[in-house]
This record gives sequence, C-alpha cells and structure tokens, in this order.
Amino acid sequence: MFGNIGPAGAKNISLDFEKIFQKYQLQIKGLIHIGAHYGQEYEIYQNYQIPNLVFFEPLSHNFEILQGHVVNTTSNTRLFHKALGNENKKIKMYVERANQGMSSSILKPKKHLEQYPQIVFDSEEIVDMVRLDDILEDKENYNFIVIDVQGYELEVFKGSQETLKTIDYIITEINREELYENCARVEQLDEFLGEFDFKRVETNWEGETWGDAFYLKGHL
Repeated sequence: MFGNIGPAGAKNISLDFEKIFQKYQLQIKGLIHIGAHYGQEYEIYQNYQIPNLVFFEPLSHNFEILQGHVVNTTSNTRLFHKALGNENKKIKMYVERANQGMSSSILKPKKHLEQYPQIVFDSEEIVDMVRLDDILEDKENYNFIVIDVQGYELEVFKGSQETLKTIDYIITEINREELYENCARVEQLDEFLGEFDFKRVETNWEGETWGDAFYLKGHL
C-alpha cells in the first residue's frame, strides 16, 4: 500500500502516490493494478477519479476479499482472478498468511526467509496465469501500471509488451538481492523497460534489499 510498510516490516508498496501525482502532473486515463491483494489502493484511485480500473489477484482468499471491497459501480472497473506472466498456464504459488498473503509469490522464497523469519510459507495454491497482452483487449484505455508481484515483475512485463506501448507510468516493486529464487533485479527492470523508453525517476529502498520505483516514459 502506498506510503506504508506492512506487518513486521514485510513487503508492500512504499512510494507516496499523491507526491508522485503532483510532482509529475500525471494524466491518468486508466490504471492496471497487478497483484491487487485486498484492493487497499482502491479508495486512492477513486479520490483521483481514475476512469478505468483493472485489478488482478491470483490467490482465492485474497480475491474474495477484493471482490467485497471493490464496489463495481461502473463497467469501467474490472476484477480478474488471475496471475500474470509470460505464459498462459496453471502455476504454483508459495503462500503465507503471517503477512496476510502479501509476501506470497510464484517464486520460491530465498533471502526473504532470513530477512523476515516470522513469515512462513506453509501452503501452496495452483493459480491460473495469463499474459496481459492476451487478456486486456482495450489496451488504449490504460496508461498506468502498478505492479506488486514479489520478484516476478520481469516475466509479467515480458507478457505485456504490446500493452507497454500505451503505458506512460509504472510503479513497481524492485529488488537488489535474491529475496525469491531468480527474482528480477532492479538493473534488469531498468534495461527491459528502457527498451520501451521508460526511465526510473523515483526510487525508495524502504526494505533495504527491496523497494519501489516509479518509471516514466520519455523522461529526459
């Protein structure tokens, strides 16, 4: 969630949405939130009157809460009970409950177990994975991605290359150590997103080994 740290210092988004919105004078026509959890940011998006919203959440328990929280008052708000990646298939997720499932990941936890020993990944869930490019037909209605997928960001972006052409802003979790096995590092995201003319203009290493970044397209 924006501007906060989760229970016992565990991971979630730490950038201040309002400051970024004001500093860069964002013009948001639609937002895609990947790894929505319970939809804690929904009220923020409503406050900024973002016209088109899409939420993706793969875990069944989280998605049930998300459905109860996000009141779909218009057809411009959609919820998908899906994980995103670069393939269309079923895949296993490593699930924890100590941090309300926020640290759950498709990737097997590694340094996360040392940094946050109180968070135990004691269950698994098979989820449906799709490519964003394949499921989002009205790409032109969205220009902002918020993504929190515990180290799987690069694979999600690989499956979103057509969508990235219409995106102007990205807030993503970043890692500089292997919190999860083979997780994407910040320099890999910089390189990949740089191919689509994105530059990392804000970085917050709130968790020391992990943090969050804001990427802006076409920024000199």
